[in-house]
Amino acid sequence: MRILVIEDDAVLRDVMVRSLSEAGHRVDEAATLGEADHFWRIQLFDAVLLDLNLPVGPVGQGMGSGLSLLRAARARGDQVPVLVLTARDRTEERIAGLDAGADDYLGKPFDLAEVEARLRALVRRSLGTQDITTVGTLTLDRKARRLSLQGDWFELPAREFEVLWELMTPPGRVVSKRTLADKLSGFDEALADNALEAFISRLRKKLVGSGASIRTLRGLGYLLEAEA
Repeated sequence: MRILVIEDDAVLRDVMVRSLSEAGHRVDEAATLGEADHFWRIQLFDAVLLDLNLPVGPVGQGMGSGLSLLRAARARGDQVPVLVLTARDRTEERIAGLDAGADDYLGKPFDLAEVEARLRALVRRSLGTQDITTVGTLTLDRKARRLSLQGDWFELPAREFEVLWELMTPPGRVVSKRTLADKLSGFDEALADNALEAFISRLRKKLVGSGASIRTLRGLGYLLEAEA
């Protein structure tokens, strides 16, 4: 998944970014409303972690509410799953967050494992998928981050796993090169076309005999499909 973490507490933000990155996700981070609004508008994310009490901008510009950011995103039609993380844990504040368009709400302090589990649940819901998806004799388990070929389980490198998961949720849809590259890139690290093609090439070799294959559709992208 590609996740945007919006949190002004540098220590907490670093811990969340490190934990999610170690779990194999691509993570971008913002500390102010200005940064968050900019990132949210120019990049597609699978999920957003949103703190509510945030600086408007650089030091001296005051504080603002993450709910304004959320309302603006929903107003322009952005339906990315949003998990609100905040110390504001009163019932009326939860209601305000949900009414503004949040998909879930978690009060501080929280357990990082629960944050990731809730993110997976939100993304499953938004895509209409499960943690486990199958094509031919190929099975991918997102929660355990492992791949099964003809009943034998093994692990994939993080980026290969994300490419395969994107192609399998759901299977049978065309995924553009740009979509895959965006999911695997950071704002300071663009993924080159030849790097993406290398991931696809390695996956094709690993899928031999699985009953599934990756097809290139010129000018459109890639399609994972069951073999006849």
